[in-house]
Amino acid sequence: MGPKKIFVTGGAGYVGGILIPRLLQDGHSVTVLDLMIYGEEVLPNNMNLKTIKGDIRDQSVLRDLIPGNDIVIHLACISNDPSFEMNPDLGKSINLDAFRPLVEISRDNFVERFIYASSSSVYGVKEEPNVHEEMSLEPLTDYSIFKADCEKILLEYQSKDFTTITIRPATVCGYSPRQRLDVVVNILTNLAFHKREITIFGGSQLRPNIHIKDMAEAYLSLINAPKEKVAGEIFNAGYENHSVRQIGEIVKEAIGQDVVLKTVPTDDNRSYHVSSEKIKKVLGFTATNTIRDACLELKHAFETGLLPNSLEDELYFNIKRMQSLDMK
Repeated sequence: MGPKKIFVTGGAGYVGGILIPRLLQDGHSVTVLDLMIYGEEVLPNNMNLKTIKGDIRDQSVLRDLIPGNDIVIHLACISNDPSFEMNPDLGKSINLDAFRPLVEISRDNFVERFIYASSSSVYGVKEEPNVHEEMSLEPLTDYSIFKADCEKILLEYQSKDFTTITIRPATVCGYSPRQRLDVVVNILTNLAFHKREITIFGGSQLRPNIHIKDMAEAYLSLINAPKEKVAGEIFNAGYENHSVRQIGEIVKEAIGQDVVLKTVPTDDNRSYHVSSEKIKKVLGFTATNTIRDACLELKHAFETGLLPNSLEDELYFNIKRMQSLDMK
């Protein structure tokens, strides 16, 4: 597939910080629409990249920017449960209410392919060892309920001229120019490096993760796949299903044997093992970067000053940042 014009909502976020340079590397022309609440220095200067500070809830902005694009990748959202619960009205307005207009404007302006970033949290808690795409959705929070709602909305618009694709990522980890330090692997690595001690809550719960570089490659595979393989399809994207305790051990091994692991009881028993067999079988996509790779990259970033003040700076923590901005 030749170079495309790609419109990315939320492209200056954690995943966008890695995905956008990859899209440019492959010769695509990219337009990013983002509120830029985590800074405007995330993305590279590139003649094929246009960045607009704006809100996906503003339909006039969408009508200005979407025409002429071949592909829309929808990353923008209030991400993760705690951020969402802090301001449910804000979360609903961005994560659910803005979705149908975005899809309709994309379709009406002859976008060929719409890729939606859902979440593996839509499955809820499953007893089965391998949670696959055919399983029932049992979302437990408003964040995951609205993710599931948007999947259903998107499927309504699948047609021969408008290819709709949903991807359900595991928890993303690793280094990005727009760093998040409020997701499990990154939290533990930050604490291990700076405090030399990490607390494991429970420990036996499984937490599926995917390295951020692999997450970017998963999007590339959805862009490049033949239409007939992806139209109306849903794909999990994960790699390693480790217990929280195992993640702690990997972090310790990467950061230093002096790191102390403390275990305390928890009532958070969410545990799930996401299967990524479908995306491997259908598209040939397999993740190749490990949790250990993510830890070592973060360690290097801490050592070289790429992530200053990483225990305190609100830019690394979605909730702190949103509270400080008092977003509406």
